[in-house]
Amino acid sequence: MWKSKVWNLTLLSTILRRRPTLLSISHFQSNSTSHFPSPSFSTISRISNFDFLGNPSFSGKTFCSESAEKSHVHVRCWSCGNVANGSLFLFCDSCRSIQPLDQSVDYFQIFGLERKYDIGVENLEGKYKDWQKKLHPDLVHSKSEKERGFAAEQSARVIDAYRTLSKPLLRAIYIMSLEGVDVDEEETLSDPELLSEILEIREAVEEAADSQELNQIQSQMQEKLDHWSNSFANAFQCQKFEEALNSIRRMTYYQRVNEEIVKKL
Repeated sequence: MWKSKVWNLTLLSTILRRRPTLLSISHFQSNSTSHFPSPSFSTISRISNFDFLGNPSFSGKTFCSESAEKSHVHVRCWSCGNVANGSLFLFCDSCRSIQPLDQSVDYFQIFGLERKYDIGVENLEGKYKDWQKKLHPDLVHSKSEKERGFAAEQSARVIDAYRTLSKPLLRAIYIMSLEGVDVDEEETLSDPELLSEILEIREAVEEAADSQELNQIQSQMQEKLDHWSNSFANAFQCQKFEEALNSIRRMTYYQRVNEEIVKKL
C-alpha cells in the first residue's frame, strides 16, 4: 500500500508538470485606449480551467500599475464632443450616445461596488440585469450601426464582469490582478500535503458508491471552500499576497473537485 501511494504521488507530480489546456471562459478584447491595463481574462481562464489535477500556476510576483480608480483628466464623447468629468462607461450624459469601451473602468466600478473581496453578491444579479436591459438589442435597434457595435461590446463586458464577480474564486483572482499580482503559469504546484490530499479526495470520488456519498464529499469541499475563501479575504485585506495566493490555490482544487462531483451526480 505504501509503495502504491508513492507511485501515485510520483504520477501525480508528473501530471502537474504538464501545461494546462487553455479553455477560455470568455475573452474580451477592445481597441479602446486605457490608462489602466485591465488583466487579461484569458489569464483567469487558464487558472480556472484545467485537468482534474491540472497545473494552475501562482506567483507572488508583483508589478507597478496605476489605480483603476484614477479618473481621466479629459474624456470626450465621440458623438457630441462633450467633456465628461470622469470615465464614460456607457452613455454620454449630454447626448445619450452609447460610448466605446473604457478599460479603465474595472468590474467593480461597473456595478458601483467598492473594490473589495467581500461584496454583496445578492445585489449583484439585480444590477447586472439592469445593465443588460439598457444594452438589450431591442432598445438600441434604432441607434446607428456604430452605436449598436458599442452596445454589443459593452454588453459582453458586463457579462464578463458579472461572471467574474459572482464566483468567489474568479473574484479573488481578478481582485489580485487589479493589485498588480502576476500569475506565473510556468510555476508548478509542489506542496506534497496538498497533492496527497487531492489524490485521496479523487480516489474517494471515484469509489463513491452512490449519490449520498458524493453529496457528503461535496459538503466537505464546500466547507473547505468557505474556509479558504475567508482566509483569502483576511490575507488580502492585510495585503499578505503570498498567503492570499495560497488560499486561491486551495480554492482552485476544491472547486475542481466539486465540478467533478457534479458530473457524477
